[in-house]
Amino acid sequence: MAEGDDMQSDQKKLENAIKDVLKTALVHDGLARGLKEAVKALDRRQAMLCLLAKNCTEAAYTRLVEALCTEHNIMLMKVEDNAKLGEWVGLCKIDKEGKPRKVVKCSCVVIKDIGQDTEAWSIVLEYMKSRGGAA
Repeated sequence: MAEGDDMQSDQKKLENAIKDVLKTALVHDGLARGLKEAVKALDRRQAMLCLLAKNCTEAAYTRLVEALCTEHNIMLMKVEDNAKLGEWVGLCKIDKEGKPRKVVKCSCVVIKDIGQDTEAWSIVLEYMKSRGGAA
């Protein structure tokens, strides 16, 4: 069971690193959220990393983003849930207790500018290199 626990901790570490990178990029105005903004950034080759939700219901949406990432050699990472992705990129209200409310689902986010090189960004890059650029 130690191997399973280690894998879960690595997954949690990666998830926290992604959150930190997204927060930093959001502060530095380096995010493209949603299909229209993401496609513009991907087509202009401004993207450093693209995050795509696995539970996106629109197949054409997924194919378009994957094709643009492949064509322009942009790293593509898939995340489990579009509601979680929307929360991570600030598409929600935070209540008095600090809990997210009224979360808007977001199926695609492109990181254009990370702002500053952090340990979290290094963790994400290391993960992407170990997966060959697509995860």
